[in-house]
Amino acid sequence: MVITKRGLILGTTAVASAAVAVAVIGVHRNATQAFFKESPKELVDEVWQLIDHEYVDDSFNSLDWNDVRTSYLDRTYTDQEEAYEAVREMLEKLDDPYTRFMDPQEFSNMQIDTQGELTGVGIQISQEEETNEIVVVAPIEETPAYEAGLLTGDVITAVDGQSTEGMDLSDVVNLIRGPVNSSVELSVTREEKPLSFTLARARIEIHPVRFSVESGPEGTLGYIRLTQFSANAAAEMREAIKELEEKNVTGYILDLRSNPGGLLFSSIDIAEMWIKEGTIVSTVDRNAISDEEIAHNKALTDKPLVVLVDGGSASASEILSGALQDNNRAVLVGAQTFGKGLVQSVRGLADGSGVAVTIAKYLTPSGRDINKLGIEPDFIIELSEAQREDLAKDRDKVGTAEDPQYAKALQVLSDSIRGNRNSASAAGVADKK
Repeated sequence: MVITKRGLILGTTAVASAAVAVAVIGVHRNATQAFFKESPKELVDEVWQLIDHEYVDDSFNSLDWNDVRTSYLDRTYTDQEEAYEAVREMLEKLDDPYTRFMDPQEFSNMQIDTQGELTGVGIQISQEEETNEIVVVAPIEETPAYEAGLLTGDVITAVDGQSTEGMDLSDVVNLIRGPVNSSVELSVTREEKPLSFTLARARIEIHPVRFSVESGPEGTLGYIRLTQFSANAAAEMREAIKELEEKNVTGYILDLRSNPGGLLFSSIDIAEMWIKEGTIVSTVDRNAISDEEIAHNKALTDKPLVVLVDGGSASASEILSGALQDNNRAVLVGAQTFGKGLVQSVRGLADGSGVAVTIAKYLTPSGRDINKLGIEPDFIIELSEAQREDLAKDRDKVGTAEDPQYAKALQVLSDSIRGNRNSASAAGVADKK
């Protein structure tokens, strides 16, 4: 399968703060496919052709896709808005929340998002497949949503008093977006309890990697928190590891909690910084053609590694954590991950609109299909609702002994470092004999 990695989106979300960086592959059109030039029908057919050629499910959700085309092209469209509604209706028949249409404004917002300067409240949301509820995947650190205390799993029921029931995900995103310094009120339910948050929209500069040197029972360790797999994530991760190596840390804790994903190439680049050799991920399209990504001896360190994950760790986070787990490179601590194992390609269309199309699924090195299942940590540490709210109220506790998942990761890492030292000592004694 020959595809451009930078055109693959692995984020689980539509992003009200523009958090998931994407890349546009380009307009999907040729002379034989553009049957209705200069008319709204051209757009409808353009999207139909794209789905026909690339959609991951060649049964098209058990539809006769040719009949669908005939049905929609037999209609009369007086303007582009009617064509947009028809395209959305057509894509809904696939019953795939990740294959979606974006009008020119929505698509422009997505393109702006790739520049790294974001405007919004810093919340990443998805639409539940079965209930159609709008759910918080994760708030982005150091943003209005994060500081206000929104949590993974919160269900957004209204925006500025307008119910989200029956809304498409993109409509909710548009309601949450707005000018810098304006405010928006989000009504949510958490554990069936209604809550309200008034957030100030802001211009947000996202640095996906934060790191520090921490003390541990077996010496200093490197703590790295990765919040999303954006275009600059790999470069920032490389700098973090190099600087921590210069400080001679004894091991690492990589925190992927509440990381909703991002770009496939970013997760692969970062995996190569930890894995010397072996498979990282394989993507399988509707023709069962697999494109395998393999590590090429570019690892920056071989020191012990523990990875923190939770229910907000999705997509690219699951690729990285699955690769590290299956290659026995890291121990995973935390809670079951989100379970998003589908790959999207984003295409720009002729009139400035765009469409995200699910084109493949990905498998971990051992062949695990994690879609809807997630990855199970080696050590499961579930946080209670009280613990989650306590960490949300005081973010300084995250990544400290007062963070139960981090505390367990520190114990596991210390045991690993100690075990390596004992093995090295035993080997030295044997050599002398």
